[in-house]
Amino acid sequence: MSEPDDASATPAAPTPAFPPVARREIFGWCCFDFANSSFTTIIITVVYAVYFQSTVAGGDPRAEGWWGTTLGLSQLVVLALSPLVGALGDATARKKVHLMRTAAVCALATAALFCVGPGEIWTALALVLVANIAFSLGENICGAFLPELSTPSTAGRISAYGWSFGYFGGLLSLVLALLILRKDPALAPWTFLMTGVFFAVACLPTLLLLRERAVPRPKPAGVSYVSLAWEQLARLRRDLPRHRTLARFFAAMTVYLSGLTAVIAFAALYAVNVIGMGQAEVIGLFIVLQIAGVAGAFVFGLLQDRAGSKPSLVASLLVWIAVCVWAGFSSSKTEFYLIGVLAGAAMGGLQSAGRAVVSTLTPEGRQGEFFGYWGLFSKVAAVIGPLLFGWLATHAGYRPAILANAAFFAAGLALLLPLSLKPSPAPADAT
Repeated sequence: MSEPDDASATPAAPTPAFPPVARREIFGWCCFDFANSSFTTIIITVVYAVYFQSTVAGGDPRAEGWWGTTLGLSQLVVLALSPLVGALGDATARKKVHLMRTAAVCALATAALFCVGPGEIWTALALVLVANIAFSLGENICGAFLPELSTPSTAGRISAYGWSFGYFGGLLSLVLALLILRKDPALAPWTFLMTGVFFAVACLPTLLLLRERAVPRPKPAGVSYVSLAWEQLARLRRDLPRHRTLARFFAAMTVYLSGLTAVIAFAALYAVNVIGMGQAEVIGLFIVLQIAGVAGAFVFGLLQDRAGSKPSLVASLLVWIAVCVWAGFSSSKTEFYLIGVLAGAAMGGLQSAGRAVVSTLTPEGRQGEFFGYWGLFSKVAAVIGPLLFGWLATHAGYRPAILANAAFFAAGLALLLPLSLKPSPAPADAT
């Protein structure tokens, strides 16, 4: 039985007769995931995190805490800006313009890391802060295109295409980084320049092929976009509880993504400091992880379209609990490679399924707003996870930190299990 919805929600403007979604549009949308994955793979996870600790910070024992705090702070900024970005997206129907602006800022800040040397800790952290803010805002805007490109029956598959493209992008950027570092480990700064150029070039198909299908919803005269953003926050407090399933899903998502963002931020540091891997071995590990992520995104996407979102999410969370516990007791490099395969497959499934759930449960005409909420709760998680993991690793060690991290996935699973994530058949019921 469907849950009551807010019938008084602001109606969307009439939708013009756009031509059917073409495959090239979906390809263009997927290419943004392909492009931006180079940033999160090389800078946040694999190469720069280790380079910052060992070279820029010179092995300072506080480096993990500084790294986690910077990533958390960047998400606090995104939390403040997300409602404004959502309001702009819905009012102007210029999401693609804003998407390309975030790409340009992230690419430039990433490339600028090439110029940061040993001891320049605060310059490095400032550039990472700016780049990660732009990356995260772009991720929100990119997700807001999904309801325009899919139906409830295809959202899981199309979302999986995007995540799979992302893993291929991360894989290619890792291979390029490995070629640079195998030539000479001292050339590590060139991998940061390469990543900025990679992002800028790889998102060009998005600029050329993705169509803006949203209808402008002009703001009333005398009302600023900032006022609209505050109004959206007020609507969030008032309106989201009426979309009860989606509200509860956001709560579960926030908890389990806290665990996921911590893993993304510290996986390479864990491999180096606990397992004893070298930089080339870490890149090899993440190449394996990227390949597993492609397979995981497709498999879990097909599972979602055939069996529903919930089985896909439950399976992913169970795997993540096993990954954290196993990693906490692992000792050999071979063992850690096997953990990486499981983590990669589960990561693709968890991220793809979560974005598709929001797409299928989002009220018609409010995609920018509700994907702003998705981004908001994702960023809350990205504040909590890396911040707690970083300082726990600093004061208690990496193994206690990863074991504690399993609790995020277990709690998210407990919140998810009672939910029915099937979209309601009635247009007025957005839960």
